[in-house]
Amino acid sequence: MKKSYAVYIGSNTDTNNGKGLTILSVDTEHGALIKTGETELSNAVYLAASTDRRFLYSITDGGVASFRIGPDGMLTYLNTGAIRGMRGCHLSISRDDRYLFVSGYYDGKITVLHLLPDGYVGSIADGIFHQGIGSIAERNFRPHVRCARLTPDEKYLCVADSGIDQIKIYEFNHDNGRLTPCDVIHCKLQSAPRYMIFSSDGRYLYLIQELSNTISVYSYDGNGKTPVFEKVQDISTLGKQYNDYSAAVALQFSPDEKYLFCTNAGDHSLGFFSRDPESGMLKQLSVLPISGKYPIDVDVFPDGRHLFCTNLDSNTLTFFTINYEKGLIIMNEAPLAIPQPESSLLVELNPEA
Repeated sequence: MKKSYAVYIGSNTDTNNGKGLTILSVDTEHGALIKTGETELSNAVYLAASTDRRFLYSITDGGVASFRIGPDGMLTYLNTGAIRGMRGCHLSISRDDRYLFVSGYYDGKITVLHLLPDGYVGSIADGIFHQGIGSIAERNFRPHVRCARLTPDEKYLCVADSGIDQIKIYEFNHDNGRLTPCDVIHCKLQSAPRYMIFSSDGRYLYLIQELSNTISVYSYDGNGKTPVFEKVQDISTLGKQYNDYSAAVALQFSPDEKYLFCTNAGDHSLGFFSRDPESGMLKQLSVLPISGKYPIDVDVFPDGRHLFCTNLDSNTLTFFTINYEKGLIIMNEAPLAIPQPESSLLVELNPEA
């Protein structure tokens, strides 16, 4: 059976008349997206899908909203679960679809929510407010939880805090969803760790840092009684010529994980890196303009030959063909207008949903 896909774009609704969630079908052959629908949701600034691809979860003003994903990609609203805190900025889900992790930028809180088998958001399992003083008093004067992600073995939850320049590590109890402080990775002062992904083999963590415009690579070993993270590399996300006001934002692997892409907001560019799967190290191939403003997200199409950037300030998605041999991206479609896009998510549709 031929696979089919949908892309969901979550938008900020405070400053425009957008619905909040835009649904698009995916033309994998040409690397294009076609609008198919919209769903009203206030400030859908980050999205995540369940592992079984049956449910979509979105940040919203009231907490986290859940939707059932139909076989055609259309969404049916289920419920909204409260987080007892300010609006979140990032979501991730445990592999068994039992727990949802909500990062809180504004209040420095990490919240764990129960997820129910029918896709509904359940009660709060745990919630921890970070404490501390940041390295930049004018901006990062208090904790800002940006991203939370389980280690591939799901023993620990890594929580990136751009306000205090740390990744806090928690032991995660799968029976009750509780977090226990375990360790801390101290990042460089004024680096502002923002977003992170693990390689699928579980050996390496890739961390993008907003203010220093760098990617840090860490090896990971969870075989002992405590987690071991060792830094392998720091590499710039920017080219030789760049905008001084740039902020590194998002990371995405190619499907085979031999390449890594990042977005540079302010510089309005995309960083293109090759990756050594054995050592985990990156080599910058190019940094190129994305024909939009403030690229806040990047997604690679399932064929690995195309990608699109989600551009907040220009209210667009821009589309490119990837030339891996030359380390280039070439624009291949006209920009698609989306009001204030904050997050993008490409999902393989479940025909049994």
